[in-house]
Amino acid sequence: MHEHKINLDRPVAEFWPEFAQAGKEKITLAQLLSHQAGLCALDRRVDVLDYDAVIGALEVQKPLWPPGTAHGYHARTFGFLLDELVRRIAGKALSDYWQENFARPLQLDFWIGLPNKENSRVATMYAPKSGKPPEPKNRQSGSDFYLDLVTPGTLARKTFTSPYGLHVISKMNNAAIRAQPIVSFGGIGSASAVAKFYSMLVNGGKADGQTFFSGETLEWMIATLTDGIDRVFQIPTAFSAGFMKDSQNAARRMFGPSRTSFGHPGAGGSHAFADPENKIAFAYVMNQMEQSLLPNEKSLRLVDALYG
Repeated sequence: MHEHKINLDRPVAEFWPEFAQAGKEKITLAQLLSHQAGLCALDRRVDVLDYDAVIGALEVQKPLWPPGTAHGYHARTFGFLLDELVRRIAGKALSDYWQENFARPLQLDFWIGLPNKENSRVATMYAPKSGKPPEPKNRQSGSDFYLDLVTPGTLARKTFTSPYGLHVISKMNNAAIRAQPIVSFGGIGSASAVAKFYSMLVNGGKADGQTFFSGETLEWMIATLTDGIDRVFQIPTAFSAGFMKDSQNAARRMFGPSRTSFGHPGAGGSHAFADPENKIAFAYVMNQMEQSLLPNEKSLRLVDALYG
């Protein structure tokens, strides 16, 4: 939004008119970017590789809660919502926008839709070893996210299976799948590339003599837009515009001691964030996944050691 000087209080439907169906006409860009839109799961069964079908399902989807009243992690739909917004505003897919505006100028070894010539360099992904799943258990309510994840009909289960497909980790080792520009969980790159992107954010949106983000846009990344019990994870989470933050009530801090930190964990234990206050950019990736959607002890111990 930064280069188009678009304010985040504007309705999504202003840029994407078909989005206004089923009571979504007032959803703002800020609400969408902070997982408050209530679109984390779809009623229609659509294939994750059928972009147009997913967008069509999102357009007719009724929000699962009144937008702006709560938040819940939009695990799979988030990338599609962002991709379509970028297409409407910038006239190109998010994967192309990423390459032109960030990856090439910053020389980042990070792709959304991997070119075939890079394929031999990618590490094989290994599914988590079976064992006792980790804890986000909400002690107050007694609800258990990991139990819900395998229970048909729960919001967590619906969220992580819509759009449908690519649930088997080994599929991500298929060159044809890696070539698909799937935003949210199709990014392939190195830890140093992710850390370099975050270090640009830490340095006021500047790197290599270029300015990538304005101070105002960085404020949107830092400022918490929603904080409370996540409808999907069922534990306290917080989000800024497009990034995760530490909730005030978090049992364990993910992003270090600073309140200005923002970033995002990834499935299986990967983790990355920016800490503008201490000028730290952190990134951890792995190819042996763990049974975890939020950062696991391995990466959190590294964060603790960094600040220790």
